[in-house]
Amino acid sequence: MDLSPEEVTAILLSLKVAFWAVAVSLPFGVLTAYVLSRGRFPGIAILDALVYLPLTLPPVVTGFVLLILFGRRGPIGSFLAENFDIVFAFRWTGAALAGAVMGFPLMVRAIRLSFDTVDRKLEAAAGTLGASPFWVFLTVTLPMVLPGILAGMIMAFARAMGEFGATITFVSNIPGETQTLPTAIYTLTQVPGGDAAAFRLVGISVAISMAALIASEVLARRLGKRLA
Repeated sequence: MDLSPEEVTAILLSLKVAFWAVAVSLPFGVLTAYVLSRGRFPGIAILDALVYLPLTLPPVVTGFVLLILFGRRGPIGSFLAENFDIVFAFRWTGAALAGAVMGFPLMVRAIRLSFDTVDRKLEAAAGTLGASPFWVFLTVTLPMVLPGILAGMIMAFARAMGEFGATITFVSNIPGETQTLPTAIYTLTQVPGGDAAAFRLVGISVAISMAALIASEVLARRLGKRLA
């Protein structure tokens, strides 16, 4: 299968965007999942709704909100650009941000379910032996939720790889800069004779997603056996 330089660039950019989307959002995903699973405070229902809101909103709406907030003239975007030289709008970093936002609810849900299944008696036993709450979390809780964390990472990665609506609204479809696999496929379907290249990219996209899901299942089972 002969790929054009533009197709190779779109594939590599998609992998880069998905990787950073997961890497940056993972600590926040673990913390949010823990709070939603263990938290008992007023307003937790609102937090829960906000976390899962991107799943119910049209992706274009999410992309527009990101553009308003993180654009060069947005309140957050202008602050980051002026003080830290970080720009999201119409950059690959913006595509990573859009992928992270869209994949975050799936990551949180998988990790939260793992937190819900942890035996609290084991944590209590570690506490009675003198371990601090933070040390209990690191040595007891976190290892037991590793399969859920892994599953959440893979789901978020696959979601970021396939994100289209929020990405094209927030960072447009700039070849070599923000053109990921989905936007490249969309572009090819709009030009005469682009069907063959679009089929190639579709096949590659499916192969990457399947490989990620299979790897996630295999690793999760191995981790589960070790924990058992």
